[in-house]
Amino acid sequence: MNQPESPRWLNAEEMDTWLSLWSVMEWLPTRLDDQLRENAGISLAEYNALSQISQATEMSIRMSTLAIGANMKLPHLSRVITRMEKAGWVRRLPDPTNGRFALAQLTDAGMEKVKATAPGHVDAVRRFVFDHLSSEQTTALGLATATIANVIDAPGCTT
Repeated sequence: MNQPESPRWLNAEEMDTWLSLWSVMEWLPTRLDDQLRENAGISLAEYNALSQISQATEMSIRMSTLAIGANMKLPHLSRVITRMEKAGWVRRLPDPTNGRFALAQLTDAGMEKVKATAPGHVDAVRRFVFDHLSSEQTTALGLATATIANVIDAPGCTT
């Protein structure tokens, strides 16, 4: 990618917005991770993976697909899945359609963990984000973040 000849500096409003966004990107995951560890004994990465597996067809998903959706490199995801296997929440299986791939499949205990953990997580998301926004602000936030997600080609972007 070519660099512009002169930087396009941020104006004051853009700088304030950028610094606010940076704070959200840094601190929101930390706050959500803290809540999950304290209330459910799992990390945000573990909950993210469990949640995505629970929403997959037959509660089973290719590890490579899960890595993209969870924004984890395969080695990190593999460590997360290993911890969850030890807890009895997930099992790894060869993909019956292509043995070169592995599937992560939610167990009954894993589904129970998701059901037990989700209410506290959703409450934290509401407390940290949506309880402080009007309906109009929620709509604007959704549009703005979807636009940014499209530009950075983030998986799961729906707009």
